[in-house]
Amino acid sequence: MEIDFKKEAEKLGDDLIKDLTTLINIDSVRDDEHKTTDFPLGPGPAKALNQVLAFGARDGFITKNVENMAGHIEYGSGDEILGILGHVDVVPAGEGWNTDPFNATIKDGKIYGRGSSDDKGPSLAAYYGLKLIKDLKLPVSKKVRFIFGTDEESNWEGINKYLEVEQTPDYGFSPDAEFPLINGEKGIVTFKITFNQSNEQKVIIKSFKSGIRVNMVPQTASVILDVNNIDANKVREEFSTFVSKNQLSGDIIAKNDDLTLVLNGKGSHAMDPSKGINAATYLASFINTLELNEKESNYFSFINNKLHLDFIGEKLGINFSHDIMGPLSSSPDIYDYDANKDASTILVNVRYPEGKSDQDLVSLIQNTLPSMATVQVDGHAQPPHFVSADDKLVKTLVETYRDYYDDNSEPITIGGGTYGRILDRGVAFGGMFPGRENVMHQPNEYIIIEDLLLLIAIYADAIYRLIK
Repeated sequence: MEIDFKKEAEKLGDDLIKDLTTLINIDSVRDDEHKTTDFPLGPGPAKALNQVLAFGARDGFITKNVENMAGHIEYGSGDEILGILGHVDVVPAGEGWNTDPFNATIKDGKIYGRGSSDDKGPSLAAYYGLKLIKDLKLPVSKKVRFIFGTDEESNWEGINKYLEVEQTPDYGFSPDAEFPLINGEKGIVTFKITFNQSNEQKVIIKSFKSGIRVNMVPQTASVILDVNNIDANKVREEFSTFVSKNQLSGDIIAKNDDLTLVLNGKGSHAMDPSKGINAATYLASFINTLELNEKESNYFSFINNKLHLDFIGEKLGINFSHDIMGPLSSSPDIYDYDANKDASTILVNVRYPEGKSDQDLVSLIQNTLPSMATVQVDGHAQPPHFVSADDKLVKTLVETYRDYYDDNSEPITIGGGTYGRILDRGVAFGGMFPGRENVMHQPNEYIIIEDLLLLIAIYADAIYRLIK
């Protein structure tokens, strides 16, 4: 039975756009400040989860909600379970948007909004692919569970809770990366570097803050200086020169005894920090030129000498590479310095290939730290993941993709982490096509509507080949 999946997908375009608009309009950033017993990861992620499950119930699927932390849409029956793994949470919007990030805007053939490409758009396209199979009443011999998590962008508590109470799929994919296919994912770990020192008498730096998530290169950074202990006019002049020399932008704000300097960089995904401009390390490199006290100098000289413009962890002593998985990447993304606190911190997000463990990296980083500083793993760490290109799952998905898109490139390894890695035979499959601008985790995130329609067809065909 020959099915023209592209033709069938085009019929669903208007409905998909309507549902995606609804989902983008939900601010589903993990919100621990407002978490409750009913909403353990905050109300936004739970609302988005319930919305996609409502789509499934509306369309006649079996649905299940696991404590407002994750859930699934189920179809078919059989001894094996194919898992499709998406997420409805998003990273914070950040600054620099030309539209409201939580009010989907359609213009120039694109849908703009936070989550449009990561991962609400591709996930809904894959869901519509499954819906197409159901609507066409195609014969299937396996069970499909489309699993949605609610904190993929942070600690994966939702998906881990799901796996505690529900059966783990036998194999599957996550529509949360790029084509042709991701069969290798580097290990992901965040290191917390803590500087422990007593406060000094003469304070130059009152505070230094930057970063909103460990998987996002910080777009802005700010420092508050004590004007009583600096030459304010000289600092203003030197900062303006620094900003101009580095082709950046910034602001100088004077208020009472404070002089605040704000520097603007460019955000990007932490898996490829070289594509961003780390506002924090640039601002720290400027601060390091001031006449600092010992506590301040230890903190800011470390950022300048060990972190600034080093995307591969060479200065931290952790740089290494793997023949297949490629090199390690290092992205220092969260900074908290306060003159009134004895401890100041930096969070460094690292993506590493096979060959070393997270504890190996801890030891190597500690060797580069000054005596008053320590390092430890912060949050959950994920080891590297790899599925052979000869695996039937990989071959089937790649063949399907090539039937729709003229691209003979081979599966790749990435520094990003997807839910595909929770399965021994799990991969990431789409939804970004080659040559498309990668706007994940960036302001003005969008997805091209034409791509969405092609995604429906590819996912429908791929799912059907895997379960018929």
